[in-house]
Amino acid sequence: DKIPPEIIELYPEDGTTNFDEEYFEIGFSEYVDKRSVQDAVFISPAIEGDIEYDWSGKYLRVNFPGKLREDATYVVTIGTDVADYNNKNRMAEAYTFTFATGNEIDRRIITGRVYDSKAEDVMLFAYKLTDTTTNPLAYKPDYISQAGKKGDYKIMGLAEGDYRIFAVQDEYRDLLFQPVQDRIGIPSADIHLTADDTLHKGLNFFITSADTVRPRLISAVMTDEHHILVSLSKESELYDQKKVNPNISAENFSLIDSATGKIAEPLYAYKGNTKSTEFVLVVPKDFPGSDEWYLIADTLKDNLGNFYANDFTSLTISSNPDTTKPNLYKTIPPKASRDADYQSQDFYFYFDDAFNRETAETGITFKDTLKRDIKFNLTFIDDASFKVTTAQKLEPQKDYIIALDLNKFEDASGNSYDSVYRYNFRTISGLDFTGISGKLFNADFSSRPVLVLEGVDNKDHIYNKTVADENFSFERVNAGKYILWCYYDKDSSNSYSYGSADPFKYSEEFFFYRDTLALKPRWTQTDINFLLDEK
Repeated sequence: DKIPPEIIELYPEDGTTNFDEEYFEIGFSEYVDKRSVQDAVFISPAIEGDIEYDWSGKYLRVNFPGKLREDATYVVTIGTDVADYNNKNRMAEAYTFTFATGNEIDRRIITGRVYDSKAEDVMLFAYKLTDTTTNPLAYKPDYISQAGKKGDYKIMGLAEGDYRIFAVQDEYRDLLFQPVQDRIGIPSADIHLTADDTLHKGLNFFITSADTVRPRLISAVMTDEHHILVSLSKESELYDQKKVNPNISAENFSLIDSATGKIAEPLYAYKGNTKSTEFVLVVPKDFPGSDEWYLIADTLKDNLGNFYANDFTSLTISSNPDTTKPNLYKTIPPKASRDADYQSQDFYFYFDDAFNRETAETGITFKDTLKRDIKFNLTFIDDASFKVTTAQKLEPQKDYIIALDLNKFEDASGNSYDSVYRYNFRTISGLDFTGISGKLFNADFSSRPVLVLEGVDNKDHIYNKTVADENFSFERVNAGKYILWCYYDKDSSNSYSYGSADPFKYSEEFFFYRDTLALKPRWTQTDINFLLDEK
């Protein structure tokens, strides 16, 4: 049984006016888990006091703790947390109805979609703004709704006025945003509803973390006479091993002897094959280790921008000899890849120990099968990993070899392999690429619209393009299924900005093309008309 429960009976009827009872009733299509229902009932405006729940089989009466406000519109939302009794199937969509204690009912509606893999867990918090509103997230919302399984939501029963809406993954269901555990979607604008308005559609959200906790040093433990394993309280800017990380730099750290005041500088710093909250520092051969040494970090920064300056932790000393040779533990693309792009391809090499950059550079060669040199550029990500980028166009469907003389990759103890690692790959033909072209309508080109073509099955297939007029195209696209969306890059950051809860900052407005694009090899899909009011 995979059929979700539904609400099949309701009292009072949706849209009832002059309602003077002190309860409402709902009937379900099957037996449901009572606790799941009681956790999924939300009433706006909020009712003071404790609500009582009376069950009779598949039917529930919800008793208010007292008389309702006069001349008020109430919105009751039964969220998607409701699950049936036997198989725990959840309701597919939130169920909302309204009633009024006066002669008129507020019928203004705001709709949109939450774009997230766990959209059905997301609550919509609506706050009516006043002249004295400062930080609405410090309070419980005036109106509440919940996104459905596909992310669609509807906030009903709104009076005229100004509203700020947030999408909150409210983990504790306490109707309060807690930045440590709750993820949040920030609006791109506030909504103004006039007396003549009935519907505002297209207020969409991406969900992101709003964690404001700063990273700290937890420990620094020498695993041998040269290596210090550093642990942080949370993941620092270590999440993208393809980018240079200023946190993982020898210049960002120093060691101090608290007894003598002597300062030592690390020789190397690298991420290596460690946990997400760890990295490694390497000290020189003459490091005079003792129990009075401390590690000092100039700046620690996480991937949300939270940072801590001048942190320190004690150093656990080890005099164990370092006899392990540096190992190449990962390459991107994998060795023997047959889908390297002959026009533009980056090759990444990751070692589990640091080495001297200048010496290592002399041990890297790039050749074709006829042993002709290929021009390339070298970028070090940290002291144990680097990127090779071709500086000339390769030939399609040809084999190439990047050779690493491992004797040149010597660690601080002088350990290295006396061998050559050969990374071979083959370029693609280039004939199987696809592409799209079309027109962008209703765009504000002064706000720097950016089109994003994003792979559905392969998240590495993503293409970005800033457009200056209505015509757009993407060439040399890998075949597959894609979604097409657009955002206004108003801060000129060349990436989507999610906004901020505190201090409050609007997110950037975005739009999704209505269909998934199935792009076939050797075929360009044309005449795509993307209307930015298609929200």
